[in-house]
Amino acid sequence: MASYNKVILVGNLTRDPQVKRTPGGQAVTELGLAVNRTWFDKQSNSRREETTFVDVTLWGRDAEVAGEYLSKGRPVLIEGRLQLDQWEDKQSGQKRSKLRVVCERMQMLGSRDGSGGGGGRSAPPPSESYGGGDDFGDSGPSTPSYQGGSGFSGGSEPPSDEVPF
Repeated sequence: MASYNKVILVGNLTRDPQVKRTPGGQAVTELGLAVNRTWFDKQSNSRREETTFVDVTLWGRDAEVAGEYLSKGRPVLIEGRLQLDQWEDKQSGQKRSKLRVVCERMQMLGSRDGSGGGGGRSAPPPSESYGGGDDFGDSGPSTPSYQGGSGFSGGSEPPSDEVPF
C-alpha cells in the first residue's frame, strides 16, 4: 500500500524562535505556529473562528534563517511532514505521544517589519544584502510598469515589443 506524508501550513508564530545546536553542530529550532480557520455557522448565524496550535521543527539552514529573521507574530508558510514522537513519562510511567511537523521548506511571508501585509514578499535570503535601494545602478527615469489593469505608469501605451508583466 502506498503512503504520502505532506503538510502545508500558513500561520503566525506564537513565540520567538530559539536556535540550538546538536552535539554535532547542526542547527535546530522549535517553532510554535498558530493556524486559524474561519467559517460561517448557519445554525448560530455567525462567523466562527478556530485556532490550531502546531509544533514545528526546523533543521540546518532553515533553523538558522528562522532564528535570524523571524519573531513572534510573523506569518510563515511551512511545508513538511508529520512525525509522531513517543516517550514514557518519567513521573507517571505512562506512555505519551505528540504529533509534530518536521519542516522541509520554510517561506517567510509579509513584510520585513513583521506587519504581515499579505503581499507574499519574503525577507531577502541571508546571502542578499537588504539596502532598500535600487540594485541595478540605474538612476535614470523608470520604465513603464503594469499596474493590474489600471493602465501603465510612465505612458499611455506600452512599447509594442514589451510584455506588460
